[in-house]
This record gives sequence, structure tokens and C-alpha cells, in this order.
Amino acid sequence: MPLSPTARKHEEQQQQQQNTCNCSEGEEEESFSREDTVYHTIRTSTAAKTGHQMDNPAPSTVVIRIGVPDLEQTKCMRFNLDAPVWVSKQRILCTLNQTLKDVLNYGLFQPAYNGRVGKFLDEERLLREYPAPSDTPIPYLEFRYKKRVYTQSHIEEKQLAKLHTKANLKKFMEYIQYRHAEKISKMLDKGLDPNFHDPDTGECPLTLAVQLENTSEIIKLLRNGGAHLDFRTRDGLTALHKAVRCRNHTALITLLDLGASPDYKDSRGLTPLYHSSMVGGDPYCCELILHDHATVGCMDENGWQEIHQACRYGHVQHLEHLLFYGADMSSQNASGNTALHICALYNQEAIIFYLQDKYLAFAVARGI
Repeated sequence: MPLSPTARKHEEQQQQQQNTCNCSEGEEEESFSREDTVYHTIRTSTAAKTGHQMDNPAPSTVVIRIGVPDLEQTKCMRFNLDAPVWVSKQRILCTLNQTLKDVLNYGLFQPAYNGRVGKFLDEERLLREYPAPSDTPIPYLEFRYKKRVYTQSHIEEKQLAKLHTKANLKKFMEYIQYRHAEKISKMLDKGLDPNFHDPDTGECPLTLAVQLENTSEIIKLLRNGGAHLDFRTRDGLTALHKAVRCRNHTALITLLDLGASPDYKDSRGLTPLYHSSMVGGDPYCCELILHDHATVGCMDENGWQEIHQACRYGHVQHLEHLLFYGADMSSQNASGNTALHICALYNQEAIIFYLQDKYLAFAVARGI
């Protein structure tokens, strides 16, 4: 049953907790605490799905041998071929008996075979899209930390170690900050891996680039130099999330053109579309990711969807786009409140007037 307006205090307390998580980019946290939170989020979101899959087993499944080099473990697991790689990754994390540092930046890696270069599986593509070698009875994948995949055979480990000093990595971030494309290109050509965190800010090169203006060329350089589009900052955000939060539609278009998925998840399992519904501003970013087939209906730990957030903050144009692409106005959060209840709780008159006009026009058109 929906909460009455007197329950607004309860809703505000929930949202204050959410905002604390959302604004944690500038806060210092203990690494073990952050990893524990990530593991808890993944296990909570996966438990219900796993139970449902046991009751209704997927028709297309495959047994894959998973190697975890950092833990020196190997195990065989059954996966749904028609589920995204992200789901398989969650299942693996739930079975680990040891904690991995920066676990969100671990991914499934397909080793080289038959002359093909090894590669990391994109988290939002279906597992079916990555065929296994036909001569292997049980396919093998590695669960490892995402790094640049080198195709050059002449690069030596000693040479890479000299290149990846703290001074060089700091210099590389400065080149991005000041948009020195030529210097960035030279360091990448030498073999620098652009998948790392700045020790001070927690940003990675790609997420820093998407927050700056006129950096499409640099974004492409980083991608061609081995940057993973789904590599996350220390706070668990991908470059796509950062571009949306900064309302940088030029960077967003570049990322989507390079093959980034609009459904990448952050450390809370939230998509860029969800973040767009919260931050508001220019709705063009929201429209872009919806046009790129973003999934509508992402839900946070309190049952809030994009449509609830748009109504909470009075983002009329975002709400209009969400409804056009199929958002459900009748969906309820954990407290039983629909988006319309949220409008009333937070006195968002502009949203209410918009909805009245919309449904009045609908009634007139239908002759109701």
C-alpha cells in the first residue's frame, strides 16, 4: 500500500542515504570497506536471480572452466548463453572464497587461440556472442584484472615496468588534462596501459577525458591504445556514467560510437540512464542513451527506478523521454510509491501539470 504524504520524512531519509552514496566521489573510504560493500551489493542482487534460474533453468546453458590466476583457483560452472557477461561475472564473484581488490575491474578473458588475439569480454554483450574453440570439450575463460591486451610481440616486461612508474602515470594524466594528444599517443605507442587509477582522485584516463570539453580525439586515442570502455573508477563509475553526470553529450556520442553499452553498471548496479534521471540538466544525454537502446527500469536498493528519480527532482523533459521509451508510471518502489506519489511527496507541481496535460490529451484523443 502506498505511503501517505506524512511518510515523506521516511522517503527523504532513504534518498539522503542514496545521495551520500552518489556523492562519495570526493570522500576518502577504506579500501576493505568499499570492497565489502561491492560484494554485498552483488550477492544481494544475484541471490534472487539465481533462485529463479534454478526454478526455471535456462534452455541454452554451457559449462565453462573458469580460471582465477590471482587466487590460483579453477572451477567449472554452468552459465546462461543468453544472459549478459555481467550476469556471469556476478555469479563468479558469489562463488569466490577470497576477496579480490578492485573487484569491479575484473572481467572474463578469452585467451588467444587459432591465431586469434586474446580479449576481454564486454560486460553487456551476451555470452553467446563469444564462441569457444571448437576443438575444446569444455571451454576455458579466465577471470582476471582488466589490463591492456598487447598484440606486439617485441614488448618486454622490463620495458613496461620502466614505463609504468608513478611519475610517468602522473605525467600521462596531466597530458590528458591539458589535451596534449601527440604526447598521449607517443606514450601509448611505447606500450603504456591506460587502465589505471590516479592515486589522488581515483579517476582513470578515460573517465578524466570524458569530463573535459573537445576530447573526442583523445578518447579515441585511449580506446585504440587499449583502454577498456567498461573500466571503472575507484568509486565504481564507468566513462559513460561520468559523461552523463557531466552532461558531456559530445563525449557520450564518441563512447557510444566506439561500442560502449548504454547499460554498463556502476558499483550499485545503476546504469547511466539512472544517473541522467538524477542529475537532470540538458536532457540530450538522456535522449542519446535511450535512442541507443538503453534498458528502462533499472532499480536501486530501495526500489527506485529512473522514473521515480525524474519525478523526485522535477526533470520534466527527462520524464517525457522515459515515458516515450516505455517507462512504467505504475511501477512502485520498496515503500509502495509510484512516480506520481513521489511527485506529491516532493511537491513537484511541474511534473503533475505535465502528466495532467498528457493524460487529458490522451483522453480527448480516445473520446473518453
